[in-house]
Amino acid sequence: MALAYKKENALNAICPYFTMFPLEYPNRVLKKHLKEQPVVLDPFCGRGTTLFSARKFGLSAWGIDSSPVAVAIAKAKLASCDIEAPLKLAAELIADAEPADLPDTPFFRAAYHRSTLRDICALREGLLGLGNETDASSILRAAALGCLHGPLPKHLESAGYFSNQMPRTYASKPDYAVRFWKERDLKAPKIDVLRVLRRKIERLAGLDQASPCPISHVIHGDAQSEELFQSINKAPSVVITSPPYYGMRTYVQDQWLRNWFLGGPSSIDYSAGPQLDHGGQQAFAASLGKVWRNIANTASSSESLHMYIRFGIIPSALVDAKKLFRDSLEESGINWRLVSTRSAKSADVGKRQADQMKAESAAAIEFDFHIERA
Repeated sequence: MALAYKKENALNAICPYFTMFPLEYPNRVLKKHLKEQPVVLDPFCGRGTTLFSARKFGLSAWGIDSSPVAVAIAKAKLASCDIEAPLKLAAELIADAEPADLPDTPFFRAAYHRSTLRDICALREGLLGLGNETDASSILRAAALGCLHGPLPKHLESAGYFSNQMPRTYASKPDYAVRFWKERDLKAPKIDVLRVLRRKIERLAGLDQASPCPISHVIHGDAQSEELFQSINKAPSVVITSPPYYGMRTYVQDQWLRNWFLGGPSSIDYSAGPQLDHGGQQAFAASLGKVWRNIANTASSSESLHMYIRFGIIPSALVDAKKLFRDSLEESGINWRLVSTRSAKSADVGKRQADQMKAESAAAIEFDFHIERA
């Protein structure tokens, strides 16, 4: 059975995200390095699978991501609290807040029952207004993001999502969604938000077990920024990561609804935001090289530095993935030794990012690179 389906790993699945490499990958790497008790880093942490793996092994870990959605989900992987704490907070926020902002667009009117939307907005504004971030609020936020949209249930009492029929990994574009619901006469059901959250959160096995590091170890920002790495106060020695595919630019747009819940606009923002430069292979390699350089500089005091990088391209990009990766290492200006290159086993199984982005393409081409500082 894949680790993703085991009950003890439910926290890792609290909310889906595009760049979900399987838990088996970081687990395999960390087992190899366990005796060294490494500090682990993922500079493109996505939903925090590397951080969850490190937690399972009792290791200190750091994550960076430029997406507020990714950061919100990843923080939950380091959170530790009693199961009732986030549920109590949810009940308080829904009871106490009279939301000031209920979006009234064709999309929101069709996506959610009015009373459900009221509770979602109360949660949204309540979480945004919290003075202090706690482990319980991190769990509640990630759980709400995970329940925000997904398939309609056959029976209302078994609902796992708040919305009308939608994918769970990405949010449909508003115009398309409204047409889809209208053509099929799909109405948003009246959902008990607290009940759905309870079903989600009660499944999080091991949530009350102490975490080896705090939620503040997940940093929101651009890994190309030298300054950002100053927040990491322990030199990493093992890096496990998967950078965005070359040519993929729409992460923010495809997570627009979860981004709205975190305080973003109630419509799609088409600006790129901080991310790797996709304006050509050389620009991409140079921007990725900055990240490798920042990591090496931050790890200067560690005895060794091993980087395990799952690197992918979509076939339509017509790019030599191995060359692009080697170019990024050269651009870093750091002396690296390539230990191994392997074809990633998952590449032809799930199509991962390309599939989630609805690309009509063959399986993505992915390689697992292991490099170390020379």
